[in-house]
Amino acid sequence: MKDTSSSCSLVATLIITVAFAAIFTVPGGNDSNTGIPIFQKNGAFMVFAIADALALFSSVSATLMFLAILTSRYAMEDFLHSLPRKMILGLTFLFLSLAFMLVAFGSALTVILSERLKWIYIPITLLAAFPVALFAILQLPLCFEMVESTYCPHLYRP
Repeated sequence: MKDTSSSCSLVATLIITVAFAAIFTVPGGNDSNTGIPIFQKNGAFMVFAIADALALFSSVSATLMFLAILTSRYAMEDFLHSLPRKMILGLTFLFLSLAFMLVAFGSALTVILSERLKWIYIPITLLAAFPVALFAILQLPLCFEMVESTYCPHLYRP
């Protein structure tokens, strides 16, 4: 659990860095006179801004959950409820941050390429869904097993 938490906190921290940088370097740039983003009125730009903010917030939440696991006291009773709950929440927030980050990527691509290359951003956006699906395939069994063992114990029933 400790190794998984440290690896996932590293990934979540990288997502925080990317999401934080992306909000200040918006697609299309800013107007040099006003400082307002050029594509502010574009619907895809609003999707980008919202998805990027949600990626940042969910990644910060995931990092906090994983840090709570790493700094816990590791008492016997913590392994029964507290640590699995934190791991489940951390993996859920990490999954959401990955999904939101890729939505922000797809919407930024739509903003940038919508006028010139309409045919290219749809396949690239569909390919961007591959990492989210891969993460879900690889991590959902762990999440489901932890939810089942935490909330539906089969061995001991008082």
